[in-house]
Amino acid sequence: MALLEHNMEEQEKSLNFIEQIVEKDLAEGVNDGRIQTRFPPEPNGYLHIGHVKAICMDFGIAEKYNGVCNLRFDDTNPAKEDTEYVETIERDIAWLGFKWGKIFYASDYFQQLYDLAIMFIKQGKAYVDEQTAEQIAEQKGTPTEPGVASPYRDRPIEENLRLFEAMQRGEIEEGKMVLRAKIDMANPNMHFRDPIMYRIITSHPHHRTGTKWKVYPMYDFAHGQSDYFEGVTHSICTLEFEVHRPLYDYFIDQFSGPNFCGLSPYGPNYRPKQREFNRLNITYTVMSKRKMLQLVKEGLVAGWDDPRMPTVCGLRRRGYTPSAIRTFMDKIGYTKVEGMIDQGLLEHTIREDLKETAPRVCAIFDPVKLVITNYEGDGETIVAENIDGHPELGTREMQFGKELWIERGDFLEEADNKFYRLSPGGREVRLKASYIIQATGCEKDANGNITTVYATYDPNSKSGTEGGNRKTKATINWVECKSAVDAEVRLYDRLFAVENPSADERDFRELLNPDSLKVVTAKVEASLAKAKMQDHFQLLKQGYFVVDDDSKPEHLILNRTCSLKDNYLK
Repeated sequence: MALLEHNMEEQEKSLNFIEQIVEKDLAEGVNDGRIQTRFPPEPNGYLHIGHVKAICMDFGIAEKYNGVCNLRFDDTNPAKEDTEYVETIERDIAWLGFKWGKIFYASDYFQQLYDLAIMFIKQGKAYVDEQTAEQIAEQKGTPTEPGVASPYRDRPIEENLRLFEAMQRGEIEEGKMVLRAKIDMANPNMHFRDPIMYRIITSHPHHRTGTKWKVYPMYDFAHGQSDYFEGVTHSICTLEFEVHRPLYDYFIDQFSGPNFCGLSPYGPNYRPKQREFNRLNITYTVMSKRKMLQLVKEGLVAGWDDPRMPTVCGLRRRGYTPSAIRTFMDKIGYTKVEGMIDQGLLEHTIREDLKETAPRVCAIFDPVKLVITNYEGDGETIVAENIDGHPELGTREMQFGKELWIERGDFLEEADNKFYRLSPGGREVRLKASYIIQATGCEKDANGNITTVYATYDPNSKSGTEGGNRKTKATINWVECKSAVDAEVRLYDRLFAVENPSADERDFRELLNPDSLKVVTAKVEASLAKAKMQDHFQLLKQGYFVVDDDSKPEHLILNRTCSLKDNYLK
């Protein structure tokens, strides 16, 4: 019994606090033991890695407890929303490996929400306010001082109904009136100080309903009711919505219970619960959609899917895998405390993922020609393992011949005894997966730059043969000249030069890392000529790379996902 109790305690410790809440609700039979979550993005931009934390929570809870997670687009602001964003959000979630139950839109409930607002007015719980946004904000008060009532707060019910219906008919100019809930201007929670329920938007048609609606519900009014209509049991949000929770519950209280159970098929005792967890903040990047949009519109990045962006499509194009991203979310966990996550952990996670799967290939970034003077014939094929020591992961063919490309830094005309690579004087160096060579000299241009390195090889030293077991102090990479493929290599680094650009008082555009992208042309193995979009490779001694979406058979483009060096654990 003691062992069983210990195991149960250990299992409980491994649960995050949201999972503990869910398991408690299940044990108590809350909402008849149903588990239903939702992921509710606003279709006004591309998903970023901060959203992925919420996605993993919403879908993960449903998966773990045999529930369902629906996708609901919070499309209540037509001025900022577009079907482009709807499509990319669906695509990103599917790429991450999650499956939603159904797709809903807040706009599915526009009529129901409007009817509820009418009911509020008839009960004396809402009024039309003609003040400006600035006036309303000034009257809100402070956390320690009560707000000031609007001069329109005690308008007659009939007048409020007439004006609200006129707002919907398009007879009132945008920005001239709003509908406010009549709650408590002295409430210590400022969200209760007569929050706005509806505003007029006539300047932009809605991406689904066109110009049918002239008034649109605010988030605080629409969100909880949409949860209620759909039967959501656990409405999981980030911590900034914690102060909104009492208002969420207040609106639910108005529409749930025996009088309004007809609004939901889940019975009079059903109600959703909102719970909050910490947001994801990562060093050297920003999570603000507004700032990301500025970066895109001002051409400071190449688009939403620029590999330097923290968007899901940017991470995919950078070479991040769904499994690595989900592992990263597992590592950082879910708490009620805000914090900053080291981007090095994200890089560590993808590095750990790719080191087990990415084939190794040679790529020469700063090439100089190597001529093996005693090599005869037209060349040969070297068979090399994709990952050394793992023949089960396959092999590739490398063309070998008299003339090869090597890294310029792998040869020194004059070197001390601490330099183990190529240098005249009898030192032996192995060419990766092939032969042992010795440098004999070099040729230079008029400016003294080395153009050609000369060497001899030992034909009996081929890797994998009896004579190929001889050890050398250095192994260098190479690519055969005739078969080499030219590749455009994009060396991506962190987008910002400062650790926390969001906290810096300077204009965030001044904080961009000027070296976040460098482009070089490299000589790569012929096997990469057949590489397909999103194929991953480790370019030996260079890092992990992925084939870019714009790559073509005649123009190979590789994006650096991350370097080989991992400083995170240090």
